[in-house]
Amino acid sequence: MATQISDVSDEVFARRWWILIGLIMASGLEILDTTVVNVALPQMQGNLGATTDEIAWVSTGYILANVIVLPMTAWLSGRFGRKRYLMVSILIFNIARFMCGLSGSLGEIIFWRLVQGAGGAALISTAQSTLVEIFPRSQIATVQSLFGLGLIVTPTLGPLLGGYITDNYSWRTIFFIHVPLAVASLTLVGLFLQDSVHQKRVNTVDVAGIIMLAAGMGSLQYVLEEGERYDWFDNAWIIRLTFIAVVSLVSFVFWELSPRNTAPILDLRVLKNRSLAGAVVLGLVLGFGLYGGVFIYPLFVQTILGFTPTATGLALLPGGIMTAIAVVICGRLLQRGFDARILILAGMSVYMGAMWVLGHLTTQSGLGDTQTGLMVRGFGLGLVFIPISTVAFAGLQGAEIAQGAALYNLMRQLGGSFGIAVLNTYIVKMTAYHRADLVSHLHPGNLLFQQRIHGAAGALITNGGYSLASARAAALHLMDHLVQAQAMTMAYNNAFILLGLTFVLALPAVLLLRRPGRGAPMAAEAH
Repeated sequence: MATQISDVSDEVFARRWWILIGLIMASGLEILDTTVVNVALPQMQGNLGATTDEIAWVSTGYILANVIVLPMTAWLSGRFGRKRYLMVSILIFNIARFMCGLSGSLGEIIFWRLVQGAGGAALISTAQSTLVEIFPRSQIATVQSLFGLGLIVTPTLGPLLGGYITDNYSWRTIFFIHVPLAVASLTLVGLFLQDSVHQKRVNTVDVAGIIMLAAGMGSLQYVLEEGERYDWFDNAWIIRLTFIAVVSLVSFVFWELSPRNTAPILDLRVLKNRSLAGAVVLGLVLGFGLYGGVFIYPLFVQTILGFTPTATGLALLPGGIMTAIAVVICGRLLQRGFDARILILAGMSVYMGAMWVLGHLTTQSGLGDTQTGLMVRGFGLGLVFIPISTVAFAGLQGAEIAQGAALYNLMRQLGGSFGIAVLNTYIVKMTAYHRADLVSHLHPGNLLFQQRIHGAAGALITNGGYSLASARAAALHLMDHLVQAQAMTMAYNNAFILLGLTFVLALPAVLLLRRPGRGAPMAAEAH
């Protein structure tokens, strides 16, 4: 039987599995919310009478508030106490989500999504640091596996759940289905969790740090979310906000590391731990690959292959199952002392292979063609996620754990934002490039092109009753549609390959990681 961690009370240690269940519920709801709502945006747009740009703020507002508060979670936990802060966060997140479903206007739902994003920031980082503290090292691999199942499988299940609800019910139902899990999570945390003994109550407020962090992260997130829509640096506001983001974040780093700052809101000195630094880099790439893939796949299959939202979710489901299998395997191997770095390298290699498969789809590809790549992708992500989070916290002690969790989860969230912004821009640019290249071959001297146009026009005259002039115009329009579909398919293929290349570029970060157990201890296990 595992011995107890020295600075965790008998009561918390005895009830740690109940706490785990409550934290998995809370964090699972937060992750689910980032993907399930996106599927319903078109229906929400029509119901609320919003434009495409306006309805996008339902997602943008949530992420914007989330990334601003996320780096502050360790400080807020110390300021108000871990138990109180986590319970209030769960309460705010779920009340705001419920109010989103009752909203009657676009302004209302955006306001509540901002509140929800602020409340949801603690549900992963604070939960993760709590689990590392209350469980003995001998059980951490198993605990991380169970916790990771919710974090990495939920984004895959989100489109399926969102698609089913959107196709069969109202979009408002998405915001109401969480109530039982929310109540159960709040009850378990309230009954069994206690404040961390490592975090002393913070009386000093780092006002300068909060202002610079909010200005920097808010501006950066806005630029990433809205840059493509406003042609990036051709827009004056994007230029201004980029300047604010750079100046604020650089100033924030210097201020947080300054000896004059006695109570930094985010202690960047924890990055002296080599394993955490490497894990932070890999977390950025993991977020890029996880959320980037979930972003572009539905767009491709619904735009090019004609999948419904429900069919899209069903296509993603086997990949989520493979992720769950990989996570369980990782937990068992890590429990037996297997080198986490080998698992990370294996997972990254599998993921790159999956992106190669998805990067060779065509306009004629079907469900089976896409599911193969998605299943391989899911297995690879499962092999990567748990070892990274295990290694990230292995050398941290006491209050460092909460700071490390805030940094790691912030970078994973930012990785997703970078991924969506980069891939969105990349697909637009590559579509234009491939279209121009294809069109350059369609000219009167191309006999095959002329044959296709004459054949299509003849069929329209014979079967559709078109005149010669209108049949030729319709045939050219049909050819234009085919060219655009082919150009977009090639652009999405390029985007999948780009996702694989990001993992190649991140391989050197694995060299920074230390094998757990050979560096600094995570926590003493003697009672």
